[in-house]
Amino acid sequence: PQLRAVRWPDCEYGSHSWELVVTVDHQHEEVQKEFLLRVTGDLHIGGVMLKLVEQIKKSQDWSDYALWWEQKKCWLLKTHWTLDKCGVQADAKLFFTTQHKMLRLRLPNMKTVRLKVSFSSMVFKAVSDICKILNIRRSEELSLLKQSEDTLKKKKKKDKNSKEPVTEDILNLCNSPVSSGLSGSPGLYSKTMTPVYDPISGTPASSTITWFSDSPLTEQNCSILAFSHPNCSPETLAEMYQPRTLADKAKLNAGWLDSSRSLMEQGILEDDQLLLRFKYYTFFDLNPKYDAVRINQIYEQARWAILLEEIDCTEEEMLIFAALQYHVSKLSLSSEAQDFTCESEVDEVEAALSNLEVTLEGGNASNILEDITDIPKLADNLSINQYLLSDVLIKQIHCFLVLCDLGCEIVPDVNVAAKKFGIKLLIPVADGMNEVYLRCDNETQYARWMAACVLASKGKTMADSSYHPEVHKILSFLKMKNWTMSPQAVSDPESIDMKPECFVSLRYTKKYKSKQLAARILEAHQNVSQMTLVEAKLHFIQAWQSLPEFGLSYYIVRFKGSKKDDVLGVSYNRLIRIDIATGDPITTWRFSNMKQWNVNWEIRQVAIEFDQNVSIAFTCLSADCKIIHEYIGGYIFLSTRSKDQNETLDEDLFHKLTGGQE
Repeated sequence: PQLRAVRWPDCEYGSHSWELVVTVDHQHEEVQKEFLLRVTGDLHIGGVMLKLVEQIKKSQDWSDYALWWEQKKCWLLKTHWTLDKCGVQADAKLFFTTQHKMLRLRLPNMKTVRLKVSFSSMVFKAVSDICKILNIRRSEELSLLKQSEDTLKKKKKKDKNSKEPVTEDILNLCNSPVSSGLSGSPGLYSKTMTPVYDPISGTPASSTITWFSDSPLTEQNCSILAFSHPNCSPETLAEMYQPRTLADKAKLNAGWLDSSRSLMEQGILEDDQLLLRFKYYTFFDLNPKYDAVRINQIYEQARWAILLEEIDCTEEEMLIFAALQYHVSKLSLSSEAQDFTCESEVDEVEAALSNLEVTLEGGNASNILEDITDIPKLADNLSINQYLLSDVLIKQIHCFLVLCDLGCEIVPDVNVAAKKFGIKLLIPVADGMNEVYLRCDNETQYARWMAACVLASKGKTMADSSYHPEVHKILSFLKMKNWTMSPQAVSDPESIDMKPECFVSLRYTKKYKSKQLAARILEAHQNVSQMTLVEAKLHFIQAWQSLPEFGLSYYIVRFKGSKKDDVLGVSYNRLIRIDIATGDPITTWRFSNMKQWNVNWEIRQVAIEFDQNVSIAFTCLSADCKIIHEYIGGYIFLSTRSKDQNETLDEDLFHKLTGGQE
């Protein structure tokens, strides 16, 4: 018999095509959710989406939609890649969903905003977009934090015992053109805008409440973000998580999201709540002219850190913080009562010229020459470790300042009322830390020596232009601590309803009666009562920065070769190994001496090499090692910033320094 060739249909045999199931995330009840597409491995992702939209047969804007691969937890955003190149096969579960979704963010001032955020962009980019919506410059200093279960347990337990349902006041910013992925305004801030603070009253100026007509920040919304609102009650404070030990403090930093991955890749779902916080404590180019919201949010983060005892301070310092909070609260309430009128247009050219004039007046050329020719000198009689040393030994004392740059920890020991002005230097040696104690005679001497130590710890000399401002800042802080009781302060009618418990941590509400606290806060308030609103906030931030523990983020680690756990403190310029039981620093390593660092992703171990053949390695027990890796790279990245950059960031460099290779 004659043989005949039979061609079977391509869809059944002899073809490389296969069926792919895609679930579509849409709101049309009459349209099915699941679609079956016949595809081939050489079909690109864009072609898959085109086939899918044609099959859905529903007219709508699909531009924000993309494919999410559920099993691999990744977005398929490279539309020119083929299915074979992506590794997608017939068993893949793909979701066709929007890239921008609703997210609830709790800001440093404890207010919650709800807005649309890109769930497909890297977190670094998503935070940048969020900060444009909220009018916060320098977005690289912030990140998103997922609250750990341990910090939520206390609140959940309290909520169960509460009879009344808890209703949270949420600020809805979901109509923002930036957060919707549309090409709206180029951000809500500009270097050429007029000052956002009134130069006389220190309150946000009306002309800059909202700079663009399409801005989601109305006058009321901007007020919520730029003003400090009434303090919470002691009862509310008691419900919040308060760390008692270094191990507790380590829990606060366990939930930072990976900046090099998207929200969706890290298990964040639509309408979840995250914390927006300042992660890196290097507040670059902080300018009252442009940073109304930023300054207030930094102030609020500092305030809550003090109230919840996330950072330690003395009783004297707590009263200063309380006095400044009381002053800010008074001014904020009076400022909110004012009627703001919004100007229709802002003359950017005039504002730019005004800003240039201020810059030229502030940047005096004689100051630059002074840095070079007029080098300050320290020649005093000091007591070191109880021995009185005269100025003939000043060269020897300078050796201590050199040691500051080699990993020395500087701890102030000051009590203005008792006329005690001490500086404790903890100098690393082979078997731990040696303590050197400098005792100064008065405020001025202390400020000069402390400023020299602070600069030395940053690798700078007293010839640096920041020496005199540092001395002035320290003297200003000491002046706030130096107060005497005035009958007028007690009789101040506005102080009757002060509620002093709102301005101090729970430790002091238990230690003192309400009247005693009020009297002591009013004593301290006398030295700050003439400050404007912005001055008071900036002084609060500076006082916070002066605390020994400022800027330290803690993690529980196990060093290679060690049989016990330690705490690792990560700061903007150093790493500190701390005894978990006593809290005493053991060793300090400075970033300036670091040659390289890397992570062994298989055993999750961070390894760092320093100068002079010093190397360390550790595993992180309280968080993913990627968080510490990113912290180190992030601080090094931030140290490269300069005012000449015009606020543009090298995002690729950030990811190169922080991303790692898993």
